Amino acid sequence: MKKTLLGLSIAAALVSLPSFAEVRINGFASIVGGQTLDDDDTLYGYDNDFNMEQESKFALQVSADLQERLSATAQVIARGENDFDAEFEWAYLTYEISDNSQLSAGKMRIPFYRYSDFLDVGYAYRWVRPPKSVYNLNFSTYEGLSYLYNSNIGEWDSSIQLMYGSVNEDIAAVTESDNVEINDAFGFNWTLSKDWFTARAAYILSEVSIDVSNSAQLSALFSGLSGYGLNEQRQDLAVEEDDSYFAGIGFGIDYNNFLFDAEYTQYEIEDSFLAKQSQYYASVGYRIDDWTVHFTYENNDDENDSSELNTIPAQIQTPNGPINVSTNPSDPNAPLLRDVTNFALLSQRAESNTYTIGARYNFHPSAAFKIDVSRFEDDITNTEVDLVSMGVDLVF
Repeated sequence: MKKTLLGLSIAAALVSLPSFAEVRINGFASIVGGQTLDDDDTLYGYDNDFNMEQESKFALQVSADLQERLSATAQVIARGENDFDAEFEWAYLTYEISDNSQLSAGKMRIPFYRYSDFLDVGYAYRWVRPPKSVYNLNFSTYEGLSYLYNSNIGEWDSSIQLMYGSVNEDIAAVTESDNVEINDAFGFNWTLSKDWFTARAAYILSEVSIDVSNSAQLSALFSGLSGYGLNEQRQDLAVEEDDSYFAGIGFGIDYNNFLFDAEYTQYEIEDSFLAKQSQYYASVGYRIDDWTVHFTYENNDDENDSSELNTIPAQIQTPNGPINVSTNPSDPNAPLLRDVTNFALLSQRAESNTYTIGARYNFHPSAAFKIDVSRFEDDITNTEVDLVSMGVDLVF
């Protein structure tokens, strides 16, 4: 993640706090290793060679009470997948408006999921990693404002968060690294809990742009459409200030030693070649003293609507007669741009199921050992990948 000026400013303020400020330093770490069970298989960044860098991480969080209801928080994290280069994950100021409400400004976690607030803190959940079919967006923080209001509705505890902000990062969107701009992101999440039951809903709207210049195929396709004057069709494919939405619901049960969690999410960027994403998971677990055993099923289904196919004409009329709308007008055998567009749309389709069995052992008050065995089934290619992951999560 980029080191923002805001993050550096808040971190500098934390370092030079006046003597009356109460400073707390906490940390967490995950030491994770994994490998697939067949030579040519890859999953979640792992292959058949045992790897302990892909998901390992170390983090420090510094919080300071500046008095008069004002506090500052900064979190620095070093990830193995980034060669353990330390980067600012969070950096924000919080003002307590009242005992029940607070306003925060800075770089914070986007409240997509139930486990968003402690997404990186592996000790907070039972899996080696949260279910990837749902927790699959390649960005998790934003810069902006957050308003949190806690209250009681009868016997229920209620927590409502409103957020507004933006994202500008280089992430894996179309290729391994694309500039993504998300502006005017506005949304809410609402959590209700009582005794052993928790329910949560989230909805976020935003405007999204993705620079696809790193993709030679898409760049050529968009240029070709513009060259034929098919600007409306190009606009329907390109991700340029397009509206998007994220919607999610979930609930959890922690009753005696029985655990159950489920989440369902949808994400769509309208008027773009990217597919509408729908996914969910359901997970059961059972605690036996310091052990927790669990089973999780995940489903992912990404697909463009069939009405988006064949929107590019096969021919256009010119003063000299009709010509094929192809990648090379001088070659009668060149592929039609309609076919290339259809291929781009169909390539976004994904349909998969994942099954995970695992166990967690709390061998220390602040540390847990985990092991997960996952089978990923791709329903489009009819392939299967088996992955074994294990690790130690700790907080300090």
